[in-house]
Amino acid sequence: QVQLVESGGGLVQAGGTLRLSCVASRGIFILYTMGWFRQAPGKQRELVARINRSSVTNYAESVKGRFTISRDNAKNTVYLQMNSLKPEDTAVYYCTADLDGLGHYDYWGQGTQVTVSS
Repeated sequence: QVQLVESGGGLVQAGGTLRLSCVASRGIFILYTMGWFRQAPGKQRELVARINRSSVTNYAESVKGRFTISRDNAKNTVYLQMNSLKPEDTAVYYCTADLDGLGHYDYWGQGTQVTVSS
């Protein structure tokens, strides 16, 4: 019953900035661990960042110091601030919800394309 809708993807030059947003509905957002995954063609899907209901965060080593995940529980929204973007960040980015905190990530958004040119 959880619905996730992403926005904010687009085309940017290397070194640029984007902020992705994900709005959750039809669920108890404050209880969820929220995550951002990304997948590029021919590559493994990877977890970019996650934030739990206590606002504890985790990041992939490849994005530490450049990306920041945050949440606004009053708006049922999770954000991914992406700075100093690199061509290797190019991928489809997916918002996910883990309702029980066990890493299942059963609920996914439709994805938003991020393309970084060199």
